Amino acid sequence: MYFPTYANRSDPLALMRSMLRDFDPGSRARTRPPVFPAVNIWQGDDAIAVTAELPGVDPSELDVSVNDNLLTISGKRAAPEAGDGATWHRRERGFGEFSRAIRLPFEAEDDKVEARLQNGVLRVVIGRPEEQKPRRIQIQAA
Repeated sequence: MYFPTYANRSDPLALMRSMLRDFDPGSRARTRPPVFPAVNIWQGDDAIAVTAELPGVDPSELDVSVNDNLLTISGKRAAPEAGDGATWHRRERGFGEFSRAIRLPFEAEDDKVEARLQNGVLRVVIGRPEEQKPRRIQIQAA
């Protein structure tokens, strides 16, 4: 939970500016940087699917691995080139190395993992082991 602190309580204008910063939704004082890459995860009876947004990432700079029940997506996004004499006016897209680990609800088998990068979106489908799939129980009438 966030609790604001007002360091200079004797200056009413400084106090007011500080309070206004706390109500400003664009204030960086209390926001965390976004997690990269952003992911969506959903699960069916046979598999779990993970999609990750990776715009500007070269597939050769991307590594996807599964170890027991941990999926790791890591790689590197190259820094944009502005050209000689160019001045940046805004630079919001991050670059460099990244890594994201996602705990899975079951242990994955290497031969049941597929990964595909298309239009900047990575899709990883991990098949569920047969012994961990839900089974329908036949009900017998008495």
